[in-house]
This record gives sequence, structure tokens and C-alpha cells, in this order.
Amino acid sequence: MALLRLRYFGDPVLTTRAQEVDRIDESIRAFAGDMLATMDASRGVGLAANQVGVAKRVFVYGCQGMRGVLINPVWQPVGEAYQTGSEGCLSVPGVRGEVTRHQDVLARGVDEFGRPVVIRASGLLARCIQHETDHLDGVLFLTRMEPAQRKAAMAEIRAAEWFQA
Repeated sequence: MALLRLRYFGDPVLTTRAQEVDRIDESIRAFAGDMLATMDASRGVGLAANQVGVAKRVFVYGCQGMRGVLINPVWQPVGEAYQTGSEGCLSVPGVRGEVTRHQDVLARGVDEFGRPVVIRASGLLARCIQHETDHLDGVLFLTRMEPAQRKAAMAEIRAAEWFQA
């Protein structure tokens, strides 16, 4: 498995809506394996395909004892409870902020073999599913922050060594 190059804030692929995957084949399985290896090496709990420069609706996850691949994901809230917590992103290194998300979600898609996947998630895994699906829609977690916190996060980004204006 190969480690893939992460894309950082400012790269247009991060604000581009990813396209549906229409064929599950060996190339998708290899890509999913590389994404999992990249997520692990980066010590993340999730990684979306556009974070490694591929505008396809694929993300990987690894938290709360669950690990896998979700292709063409859709999710819906379960109940009306919300959670607010600190969130970060491998594409915005070193920057964290408070984001409110649904506490419980039901996610559906297929895995890297084309098998149907249904996940009922709470807590961190629910946050991960929402965060990674946002990526696939071209939405960064920064847009989910309150304006004052987003402004502070943007100042951190502009001062970061990795940021190239």
C-alpha cells in the first residue's frame, strides 16, 4: 500500500463536490487501501478522497472500534440531539475549532467490494461521518464554526508554515 499526498486548505479540490463512483473494481479497492494507510500514518480518524486529490465519493474511517470504507455515502440524522465538540482536519493541520453536529446518524453506502453498508453511529463516529461527507460535498469544517472562531482559525491558517497563499 502506498501513502498518498494530503491536500491542504487552499487546494481547489477541497472545495469541489466529488463525483459518484459508478464502478467498483480493483482500482477502487487499491485506492481504499492506500487511503486507510494514509489515514493511519497521519493519525486521523477519517479521510475523504478529495483530501488526497481524487474527486470521488469515497471516505475511510477508523474510530470507536470500527474501521472501513464508505463509497457514495449518504446519511441522515437519528433523533434531534446535537453534539458540540472540538474538530480538526488532516487538510488543515494544527487548527481545531468547535463544531456542532448531529449526535446520532444513520449512514448508507457500499464498501470497496460493492457490498451494502449501513452504519448507525453516535458520538465520534457520527461526527466523522458528517465531517467526511462534508468533504465530499466540498465543505470544510471551518464553515461550520461560529464566525468569531472561524476568523481566529483563518488567522492560524495564514500564519501556518504549510499554508501557501
